[in-house]
This record gives sequence, structure tokens and C-alpha cells, in this order.
Amino acid sequence: MTVPSTEEQRRRLVGERERTRLQIESLQRTFDSFVEASEDVATDDEHDPEGHTIAFERQQVAALLRDAVVLLGRLDGAFEQLDRGDYGSCMSCGGPIGSERLEALPATQTCISCAV
Repeated sequence: MTVPSTEEQRRRLVGERERTRLQIESLQRTFDSFVEASEDVATDDEHDPEGHTIAFERQQVAALLRDAVVLLGRLDGAFEQLDRGDYGSCMSCGGPIGSERLEALPATQTCISCAV
């Protein structure tokens, strides 16, 4: 596989950042709807037969939202690396990160050897 150009890498990062931004918006709306629904009903998670399920789903969405926000920050960091000219260099060993790995995980900061 050939090494993608800087512009191709930038396009991939832009696409991944936009996808992540949209995911954050969607997850935020979902989380907000859980919160709003729980305000309208006096639900006792401990004693309501579906309370545990609702609480679990709310926390699952909250965790996904946190992960997406972290990914967005890492993608912003990848843009900074691209601008500095060190995008695709492992932050641990300094070696190159494989293009297949960067394609799968555009915000990754380590090569496959250091990630293990």
C-alpha cells in the first residue's frame, strides 16, 4: 500500500472528525432525552422493574459520548501533527505508523508494535 499524500490524510481526518462530531450530537440528543424523560416521571431505578435497564442505557450512552469527545480531541491533535509534519510517527518509538493502521484509526499515536 502506498503512503497517502498529506492532502489525502487531511481529507480522511476531516471526514473522521465530521463523523465523530455528528456522533457526538446524536449521542448528546439521546442522553438529553433520557434525562428529560426521567424528569417527567418519578422513576425509582432501584424498585422499578425497568429502572435498572433505563439507568444502564443512560450510562451506556454517557460512556459512548465521553469516548466520542475524547476521540474528537485526538483527531484535533492529529491535525496538529499533520501541520507539524509528524503525523504518522509513533509517539513511543518514533518509527512510522503503518498506513493501514492510520486508515483504520486515524487518531492513533502509536505503531502496532508499541500498541501491544
